[in-house]
Amino acid sequence: MDGKRPRAFYFLAAFFTAYVLFLYGPMFAIFILSFQGPEGGLTFPMNGVSTYWFSKLAEGGGIVNIGAAFRRSLALGVVVMLLTVVISVSAGLAFRRKFWGASALFYIAIASLIVPSIITSLGIGLEFRIIDDLVKNVGPEWLAADHTTWMGLFTSGLGAHLTWTLPFGLLIMFAIFNRFNPAYEEAARDLGATPWQSFRHVVLPIILPSVVGIGLFGFTLSWDEIARSSQAIGEVNTLPLELQGLTTTVTKPDIYALGTTTSAVSFLVIAIALIGIRLLQRRTAKAGSDAGKGLV
Repeated sequence: MDGKRPRAFYFLAAFFTAYVLFLYGPMFAIFILSFQGPEGGLTFPMNGVSTYWFSKLAEGGGIVNIGAAFRRSLALGVVVMLLTVVISVSAGLAFRRKFWGASALFYIAIASLIVPSIITSLGIGLEFRIIDDLVKNVGPEWLAADHTTWMGLFTSGLGAHLTWTLPFGLLIMFAIFNRFNPAYEEAARDLGATPWQSFRHVVLPIILPSVVGIGLFGFTLSWDEIARSSQAIGEVNTLPLELQGLTTTVTKPDIYALGTTTSAVSFLVIAIALIGIRLLQRRTAKAGSDAGKGLV
């Protein structure tokens, strides 16, 4: 009543501040240390300020080909994003109607969230090794002659990443369609719209911000994934796997520059997604306002 905050407020505020520093402090330390001079090390105090280690990173070479790993992760992330969006939206539309086995299919689809990631990776890797053995032993001669493995970036690696991204996309779509008012579609059909026109001009504009969010989830989860990639990626590595390997061999700040670069890509994707959602919301609000003026 006297306007003073209780002691518990200051205790919780201090605890929250410590939590934030513990959570984000190491990340900001890496960002800062990546801008050291040519003689910089892996710890504070900093030795000069420059973008030297970013230029060394751009030059490539060294222990691994960072540029190639970056392009592989980027391509895989984009494909995972697109497939996650298409499959999640399609599944959301399908689950709006009751069908036999819907509950079992739902739990199977999201079960990979509770399975340890390394187990999923090992299982996918083992599955493809069995397939490779079958091809070599009982497959047609023209296929078995030069066959090595079907494990790769866009086969086993893609499947491993989808086991991680799809459950999130499905859960988001199910939540959206559970709150979706079917009266909008009924009105469109009454006006003579086909099912595709109803989806294209009515349903999609309403759920589009959520679709953008699913795409964001799909890309960022794939971009940072390590455990599910470790045993299922095949002969090449993604950027996170290369970064993990470098932590045991590199003793210079170029690894910090790499970490800063990968984080910047994640933040850029998040920013683009948020801007896109904001623009869509403004467009929807403007369309509603124009429709209201037309009625007046």
